[in-house]
Amino acid sequence: MESPCPIWGVSCIVHPCNPHTGFYLVEGSFRAGGKYEIAYSERYTTLEDLNPAEQARLTSFLVEQRMLGVEVPRITRAEVLRAKERNPLPVHKRAERLLRFLAEQSSSIGEVLEIFPLGLGHGEFRNELKVTHSAMAWSESTADEELGVLTDYLAGQGWIKKDREMYNGMGIYRARGLYLCRVEVQGYSRIEEITTNPDSSQCFVAMWFDAGMNAVYEKGFRAAIQAAGYTPLRIDQKPDLIGAIDDAIIAEIRRSRFVVADFTHGASGARGGVYYEAGFARGLGLPVIFTCRKDMIDEAHFDTRQFNHILWEPENPEDLREQLTNRIVAAIGQGPNRSG
Repeated sequence: MESPCPIWGVSCIVHPCNPHTGFYLVEGSFRAGGKYEIAYSERYTTLEDLNPAEQARLTSFLVEQRMLGVEVPRITRAEVLRAKERNPLPVHKRAERLLRFLAEQSSSIGEVLEIFPLGLGHGEFRNELKVTHSAMAWSESTADEELGVLTDYLAGQGWIKKDREMYNGMGIYRARGLYLCRVEVQGYSRIEEITTNPDSSQCFVAMWFDAGMNAVYEKGFRAAIQAAGYTPLRIDQKPDLIGAIDDAIIAEIRRSRFVVADFTHGASGARGGVYYEAGFARGLGLPVIFTCRKDMIDEAHFDTRQFNHILWEPENPEDLREQLTNRIVAAIGQGPNRSG
């Protein structure tokens, strides 16, 4: 049924609470960047305490999850509390995310996109505001003035063209709203530059090197990564490993396109190395896909439990293979080694 977005209050569709999961599905909230699920308690309580900057940071979490291939991210109390504590996204990162959004929103090179003022309201202008709302979600903006500053910066760098009138290949297009934007060739080049290791086909796998994990690695992790078109690297299986293993780990993560981090562990407790490797990769800007054996997810540290983990069962590695392949293709794209 039509209802206000729990985060932003704009009109959207909020489906009835799923009695099995305790989450509402929210669709059509462009201001939140797309579909998401929200826990029952958070819909009616803690979101009321968020100021606009905290709402924007919570929206950033949803955008980041979608960039990692999570089609419908979830909001729980942990994500709301983290939105209050996390630092704002650096301004240059906000601009680069906006550039990426404008490029992804363009169905063809040279497409002209229009930014409308939020003062239009919603209702009959809902479709016109779709690009504006989504651009604000991606750039962690709280007002269309911020969007104006960020697009000025992108235009100043030569990455987009911004004007009230623009030739779109067939004639002059005149803005009905605030201004028009078009991603330039230099903008697409910049996106390629800021994509970490775009030409690498390597996936670094951080996990517990126990004999009991070998079967699920071969039939689940390795098979999924190869099916997506990438080459998996587990550091203990590197044939030419020479010198300190820590140095080799850092070097291979730097060479990788993305990382798969599995937080399964044995009786000795959490694998500190996996947490370190996942954190190092995220610090480099590499995508990290989180996984864990289903019965151990409650033991994952608070700092990583916020991320959407692929949960797997040892007796069903084929399900892990399917889930992980789909997540990789959604988040990273098909790799250069993909066959068929």
